[in-house]
Amino acid sequence: MTAIEQAVPFIMPKRVDAQNFVTEYLDEEIIKNYIRDVRRERGIHISRMAVVITAYYLAALKHPYINRFIMNSRVYERNHFCVSFVMLKNRADGTPDETTIKVYMEPTDNIFTINERINALIEKNSQPVHQNSTDRFAAFMFSMPLLPHLVMGLARLLDRAGLLPRFIINLSPFHTSMFITNLASINTTHIYHHVYEFGTTSVFLSMGKSIPNYLTGDLRKKLLPLSVVMDERICTGHDYAMFNKTFRQLLTNPVELEREEAGEETVVQEA
Repeated sequence: MTAIEQAVPFIMPKRVDAQNFVTEYLDEEIIKNYIRDVRRERGIHISRMAVVITAYYLAALKHPYINRFIMNSRVYERNHFCVSFVMLKNRADGTPDETTIKVYMEPTDNIFTINERINALIEKNSQPVHQNSTDRFAAFMFSMPLLPHLVMGLARLLDRAGLLPRFIINLSPFHTSMFITNLASINTTHIYHHVYEFGTTSVFLSMGKSIPNYLTGDLRKKLLPLSVVMDERICTGHDYAMFNKTFRQLLTNPVELEREEAGEETVVQEA
């Protein structure tokens, strides 16, 4: 890492100072055809979000600087990779609710193991009576007046000092390599979502509903808009361009997401 890269977090000490915004337009037809082929040939249903997450993760393995985060104007590299997202669920009385899920990746993962892990966690957290660790902690925090201010104030202080307990980091969706939201699932367009000041989120992806392919003029085909908000301090513009090149190549040829090196064992993390 160069001296300039180390100096940038001191020039822009907060993530709100350092947010860059860009929209990538992915070929929806390629992704849709790949998902259809896998379903026909293997009997496996793969979600669009699993395709995007896997491509991002495999690109990050090749370009690990994208997995950095900034804390107290210092640049850190994670020793793991995880992805957070919010999912909708129904309460016991049928009213809609939300919960957050954090999925941990393994070096041997491919599209099938990641898709299976995501589906397992979604199924587990879809149960009306199920509360994951994040839900239980949030319920405790709001159980008494003033407690949220005290808990979050202490958490922010400990986070800045590097003393936040591991169990809180594990359940916090804000301590993650990447946060993603699939707004297409609620028939909404993509948005530019901020990266949180609390925690270590350096990249936020937003998937929107498909749009006509205005880039080529063939309006019968669709594009998948993907908004990216990124903490620019984690790497240089050239570094990001190289990562993005790999990311797009994987999404242009999704069969590469099936890499043969992937192991057969799937590990489901507690959420």
